[in-house]
Amino acid sequence: MPLAGSPQLVVVGKEVLLGNNYADLIALEPTGRLAVIEIKLARNAEARRAVIAQILTYAAYLRGLDATTLERAILGSHLALRGFQSLADAAAVNDQTGSFDAQVFAERLNEGLHEGRFRLVLVLDEAPDELVQLVGYLEAVADKLIIDLITVSSYDVAGSRVIVPQRVDPEQPTARSTIPSAGSPTAKGFYVSGATDFENSIAMAPADQQPLLRQLTEWAKDLEREGLVKLGTFHGTSGRLTLLPRLRADDVGMVTIYNDDGPYLQFWRSVIERRASSSLSRIEQHAAPAKVGQGNTTQTVSEDLLSALTSAYREAVSGHVRIEQPQDVPTAEGSMFVGSG
Repeated sequence: MPLAGSPQLVVVGKEVLLGNNYADLIALEPTGRLAVIEIKLARNAEARRAVIAQILTYAAYLRGLDATTLERAILGSHLALRGFQSLADAAAVNDQTGSFDAQVFAERLNEGLHEGRFRLVLVLDEAPDELVQLVGYLEAVADKLIIDLITVSSYDVAGSRVIVPQRVDPEQPTARSTIPSAGSPTAKGFYVSGATDFENSIAMAPADQQPLLRQLTEWAKDLEREGLVKLGTFHGTSGRLTLLPRLRADDVGMVTIYNDDGPYLQFWRSVIERRASSSLSRIEQHAAPAKVGQGNTTQTVSEDLLSALTSAYREAVSGHVRIEQPQDVPTAEGSMFVGSG
């Protein structure tokens, strides 16, 4: 969904009992901010008009709760159903930059609950003018809330139904939820475009680890040259650098490349399943014995695995799989990497 600030939400509960009613979805931002999501359809006009009161009631119920009660009593069964051991586990599983800090997360989660700082998301198939005005008013006067009003339209395209979401802007000025510009410092580190910083960091790794780091970097640069990804480097506060080959369409990656005194390749299974499902079995075959799980890492990287990942990125961009035999291409150092074809 096109939310203010473009956060990467992870759903931690569906039909969650909050007081006397059930919230449609409860989600979580990596920062520790909770998001309550309510969905109303035009055929239920009365419910649509009352959605503001309903979602504010959920926010009021959550305000003042302690994190333990939220995690165990309210969301415990929902987290277990999704394979999460805790809220921190749910937040960390989608951290593609390697910047997740469990202590900071816990502090911000508790602060948000104590102060009532939440994201409220309203999803409707149409937004009446009075609702748009009301959302704009609340955004202007409620500095502890981020309110996203999303409308969805349905289209039939070549026999498939396509749902298109759009954020409705109430045209109220706000300084909240701004996205840091490239290179701007944050509490977690900073991001810069391109692979140059990551390449420069390779010289600091142990000598026996440098060839694989260069191989992975050249592979990622080949993806960029082919127009499949945009590359960026994230500088963590601990000094660890990550190279992010991200799809241009939705700014997510299927893998992250780490230089943490050596190379690590991290898989993002949910993105692969969503954007390149036909390539998943081939990736799993060549990643073995490593598991292609959400956030899992490996230091065993073969040419076949990189070729499979290349095919996955191509599938994500073009919508179909194009598989080629790996080609051995010498780098300047004489090591080998998979050519992009």
